[in-house]
Amino acid sequence: MSRQHGGDWARYWRDPERPLEAMHAHFVRHVFHPHSHDAYSFAVTETGAQRFTCRGAGHTSAAGMVMAFNPDDPHDGESAVELGFTYRIMHIGPDVVRDVLDDVTDGRGAMPLFARPVVDDPVLARALRRLHPALVGGADPLVREERLTAAVEAMVRRNASRGTPAGPRELPPGAQVPAARRVRELLMAAYDQPLSAQDLADAAGCSRFALYRAFRAEYGMAPSDFQRLLRLRRARTLLIDGRPAVEAATEAGFADQAHFHRWFVRCFGVTPGAFQGAGART
Repeated sequence: MSRQHGGDWARYWRDPERPLEAMHAHFVRHVFHPHSHDAYSFAVTETGAQRFTCRGAGHTSAAGMVMAFNPDDPHDGESAVELGFTYRIMHIGPDVVRDVLDDVTDGRGAMPLFARPVVDDPVLARALRRLHPALVGGADPLVREERLTAAVEAMVRRNASRGTPAGPRELPPGAQVPAARRVRELLMAAYDQPLSAQDLADAAGCSRFALYRAFRAEYGMAPSDFQRLLRLRRARTLLIDGRPAVEAATEAGFADQAHFHRWFVRCFGVTPGAFQGAGART
């Protein structure tokens, strides 16, 4: 959903199944009345700067800076510069944060408390910039869960004054390779299916976070990257066989043609059409 007024625009997304919401917006004239959310709110300012009051003090978030609000933190907000500001914000319910931290720490981490509403941390900014499009763009379940875990874990570890995990739980060294290989076998057998992070964890016999670290250590990429690679390889075979790109994308498991086209170019340097045409007889 979007609205436009005097140069202001906003696009909003909400997960229909769990407390996850996200907004991408540019505000010049809009002024937020003091309010709060029943969720953790994490945001990254992309352009311009915004100022707001939170916990009795004034703060400014300029381009590249990250904001973190605890549930029920009252705050307002408005542009701090003439040209306005653009930002991406995500509201993540406490139950979702709890689930991520339980998976990372085996239930040893307390719920986080963020004492600093604004931080200048490129690592956190990058994690949020990666998470937002995965949520609103309908990315594959594996991509969404990996980026959600990475963003929450990074926010808690780098910015929380309470609830910092004592350390992520790891598989014993002798169990990492077998777990990673079991997941690889599952991905190869069902690469075109919408597997979840929990599906992979169940196959590995460990937590989602531990499986992610073991798989990345063994194969040099995240499970979602490996799944996408398998889909691209299958699509290449179908293109070579003369199948139209739209059919190749669908049969290989891609959600839509645009997603397939974008990743084909990113990984192989040419469009699916150019790849298929390279084998045409002249």
